[in-house]
Amino acid sequence: MKSVHTIKTKSSETNFQQKVLLISDVHWDNPKSDWDLLRKHLDEAKEKNAKILFNGDTFCLMQGKYDPRSAKSDIRPEHNVNRYLDAIVETAVEFFKPYADNIELFGYGNHEANIVHRQETDVLQRFVNILNHEAGTKIALGGYGGWVIFQHQIGTSTKGYKIKYFHGSGGGAPVTKGNIQHNRMSTFVQGADLIWQGHVHNDYETTYQIEYLDNNNRVRQKPVLMVRTSTYKEEYKKGLSGWHVERGAPPKPLGGRWLDISFKKTTNTFDVSAYTYRAI
Repeated sequence: MKSVHTIKTKSSETNFQQKVLLISDVHWDNPKSDWDLLRKHLDEAKEKNAKILFNGDTFCLMQGKYDPRSAKSDIRPEHNVNRYLDAIVETAVEFFKPYADNIELFGYGNHEANIVHRQETDVLQRFVNILNHEAGTKIALGGYGGWVIFQHQIGTSTKGYKIKYFHGSGGGAPVTKGNIQHNRMSTFVQGADLIWQGHVHNDYETTYQIEYLDNNNRVRQKPVLMVRTSTYKEEYKKGLSGWHVERGAPPKPLGGRWLDISFKKTTNTFDVSAYTYRAI
């Protein structure tokens, strides 16, 4: 586990675009997780040669023997065995192996961190280690929060795009959708071009335009994208029953977000710009 992960690329072209798939809150082992939609997005990432980042709660992991949250209806048949956590790791490796070459990082969410606390085992670390061994890859194990830097070289010039990721905190944010947490993070995170959270199963991009001084003390402006990715777990369905419905939670959008980063070099400038949009 490390706090900063750098992805380096280079080209001779003066106009280069890096496509990234941002995903969080898959809750992969939950029966309500939409595997078909996830496969669709992962397949698109392979076709587009995109990088893939996972920002926590890739797994649900709540059906263990001593977990007070467990429910028989929330376990897949292939995981309903004595080696429950091992079965999840083994089957997940097979599911994600075809996409391993595109995956750059798995970060922790509250579900993975909770199992370390409850069961004294790190399921995410085991999963990443075995996936790397099976696929021959070097996928990074991130943290609950950290940084990803996309560093691109054109000729002899290098430019970076910095993402601060944090899985998220707090409740379901039914009114603000999580914007308050982004506002809070903007007060203590400096230097990020994008601040990315998940956790509350909402989806948005908001732009904060900031003023700063460059290295020559000239006043500049730049946009900082505040991005929230949602979930692949469909809990609401028709709104008839279940914990999600009974607590008054609304339907949630499904899927991640695409991030397009553009590196453009001219004789006098080397600019970086980016935007996100829903993966549907």
